[in-house]
Amino acid sequence: MDKRIKVVQIGICHEHAPGKMTALKLLPELYEIVGLVDDRTIFEGKKFVNWRPELADGVKSLSLAQVWEVPGLEAVIIEVPNSDLVPVALSCMEHNLAIHMDKPAGEDLVSFRKLIDGCKKRQLPFQMGFMFRTNPAFRLARQAIQAGWLGDIFAMEADMNHCYGGEPYQEYLGNFRGGIMYNLGCHLIDFTVSAMGLPERVIPVLKSVAGYPERIKNNTVAIFEYPHATVTLRACSFEALGAGSRRMKIAGTKGTLEFSPLEQFAPGQMEVHLTLREGNDRYEAGAYVINCDLIRDRHVDQLMELAGIIRGEIPNPDNYDHDYNVAELTLAASGYPTRYTI
Repeated sequence: MDKRIKVVQIGICHEHAPGKMTALKLLPELYEIVGLVDDRTIFEGKKFVNWRPELADGVKSLSLAQVWEVPGLEAVIIEVPNSDLVPVALSCMEHNLAIHMDKPAGEDLVSFRKLIDGCKKRQLPFQMGFMFRTNPAFRLARQAIQAGWLGDIFAMEADMNHCYGGEPYQEYLGNFRGGIMYNLGCHLIDFTVSAMGLPERVIPVLKSVAGYPERIKNNTVAIFEYPHATVTLRACSFEALGAGSRRMKIAGTKGTLEFSPLEQFAPGQMEVHLTLREGNDRYEAGAYVINCDLIRDRHVDQLMELAGIIRGEIPNPDNYDHDYNVAELTLAASGYPTRYTI
């Protein structure tokens, strides 16, 4: 008997759409891909499409209406344009489907609250597409903070800079009030909340690179204020060294932890630099270079986790309120009025 999870990917217009289909195809023992919705003509939402047509080979093409008629469908991967993610997810929730929804969580907190409250009430697995959640370097960093290895944290600095996409990507960013902070900074905000908790205040600094109109916020910073710490998050689409230069540094009264790039795929080596003024239950005082597990694909581990939750092998994590907090803080960092902004 085939025990694979029947899954449909709804959408090819999200930036992560190619990666999600690639990851699904790397997990044939877990997922049966029973359909794909090409959403290029369905939604009005602005999009930056980098889909690869060959990824649809061997996958049945479905309309959105046909998705609800698939026998035995258990899960959906939602990869539609940013502005359409939550509306599509609400329909999936109403059909009692496990959901992987890409980021960010939209500009309407009321609709997102309805979505996550509905999923929580029905105990439907709901997984946001924040790829750093299963990244071994980020997991080590979270452990170092929460276990007190670094002492009292007083500063964290991270960036999601890159240089891909050309002019179409710059125009795409112009669709969002927070520009690239809204589109990419949310990954870092997800980690910040999980590691540091909720801030007291958020200060957004949303700029345009010289030569671009003010509506295109492609050079952005967000400062999260805590009682004794500041977190500075950056996102700019003109980093000459590209995404490979993305970095994280965390400093506390007992030590520092840093790594760059944020992701490293096989056959490369993911190195985390840890410097401790005081020893702990794992490391003595000193400087260390820790080699983390290699990543074969940035999305595979998340989809493996989702399969485990659907099958009941992993408890359904209670991330519903966390996801709402990340959504609200993403809007605060993007210049929207929230309880975290003045």
